[in-house]
Amino acid sequence: MLNILFLVLSLTSLAFPSHASRLQIPLAPSSQGVMPLLGFGTWNLDSSNVSTAVSTALLTGYRHLDCAAIYGNEKEVGKGIAQGLAELGLQREDIWVTSKLWNDHHEPSKVEGALDATLKDLGLEYLDLYLMHWPVASIGGTNKIYYLETWHAMEKLLDTGKVRHIGVSNFDPFQLNHLVKHSAIKPAFHQFELHPYLQQNEWVQVHRDHGINVTAYSPFGNTNPTYTPPGDSDEEPPLLLENSVVTNIALVRGCTPAQVVLAWGIHRGTSVIPKSSHAGRIEENFGSLRCTLQKSDFEEITAIGEKYVKRYNNPAKGWGVDLYEGLDDD
Repeated sequence: MLNILFLVLSLTSLAFPSHASRLQIPLAPSSQGVMPLLGFGTWNLDSSNVSTAVSTALLTGYRHLDCAAIYGNEKEVGKGIAQGLAELGLQREDIWVTSKLWNDHHEPSKVEGALDATLKDLGLEYLDLYLMHWPVASIGGTNKIYYLETWHAMEKLLDTGKVRHIGVSNFDPFQLNHLVKHSAIKPAFHQFELHPYLQQNEWVQVHRDHGINVTAYSPFGNTNPTYTPPGDSDEEPPLLLENSVVTNIALVRGCTPAQVVLAWGIHRGTSVIPKSSHAGRIEENFGSLRCTLQKSDFEEITAIGEKYVKRYNNPAKGWGVDLYEGLDDD
């Protein structure tokens, strides 16, 4: 097992190049040109209703949409964006749109073409943020850790006007450290799995210290139906939104369990991207912005993370590569 403290100190001691912050904008709750902390995710949304879900999210008040080529629904997402903006009388610059480069386009010569395809599908002229989805390339039917040359190709996208920020997703400390040391521009954002069962406090703090904004995916942890339901073992945590600590806080604060979990993520300075195809849940999640937690609530949720450390999205075995080395669950 790798030592997380060693890795954190390694990255913390890193002197970033003075030019590595080019075109990087600090994260703030919401303002034009800055990522709102509450976003709307589109992973695993059925293409049959994703357009309606996206337009509903915009009408509800969301101004941050998280997409990806591999989700297979960017054309439908684009239709939902167009519909929502038209109904609200908003312009493209009034919302933040993120998408991601998939593993099969890591070869430098393919990077801009992948971006162009995403922009065409979404019906947009530019992205606010383009992420490398994984530090893994699928080339010739083989998966391998391959990201540095890909990142250098992504750096060039900033001069095209097609993207305003670039970042990474699912990197571990070694990979992020290596990328920054050997690149002209550091990532503006890093998106990875975060929830009360995988809090990764030290890892989040390293990003905060060095001006790399963090986005939390799967904020509801094992409540996501994509993941295997918890078993009967005492070592397996209960569904996060049914955890008694979360439900008790929700009762006291007049919030729902989902709102408590999202408010926890927002208050620790990370953006969160819950998803749903149901209008009621879309509105409920947006209500997390009105859910106020107290210091004692954070202490109780911290205790959850000390009892359970569980990552739910880890394709390492299936892909035949090593991922997340040196992190809390390694």
